[in-house]
Amino acid sequence: MTTRRKKMLDALTSTMRIDPNRYNALGNSPNRVESLGYALAGWLYMLRHQKNTRIMAVASVTVFIVAVWLEIDPGGWAVLILAITGVWMAEFLNAAVEAVVNLVSPEFHPMAKVAKDVAAAAVLLGAVASALIGLLILGPPLLAKFFG
Repeated sequence: MTTRRKKMLDALTSTMRIDPNRYNALGNSPNRVESLGYALAGWLYMLRHQKNTRIMAVASVTVFIVAVWLEIDPGGWAVLILAITGVWMAEFLNAAVEAVVNLVSPEFHPMAKVAKDVAAAAVLLGAVASALIGLLILGPPLLAKFFG
């Protein structure tokens, strides 16, 4: 194997050779039930400490109720679920970015601001796209119910 190929192979495989347990003070949970518990703890944290998450919960339930009432087809349901899930995931990742930035940069730093602002922009983008998708799927049958 040539030196160039070996360097490329090493670059491509170097990350997979890192043992995460060497760098994780909390350790990794080998138990799937514990892992699920950690995920649910994160979700409960979001509902308790992030106001936008509570607003999103109300909006999500409202969309689901309206979709049931309008008898949305399975394809529409799939798209609505994907759109709503995307916004939830963006919000969760935004909170994770904020937590890490606050941890590593307790003092103001312009790049910390960039990280937080970009993560928040991802949530905004997801929310706008989700709202447009909701209008496209729910709008026509909603208009038909009231004006048709």
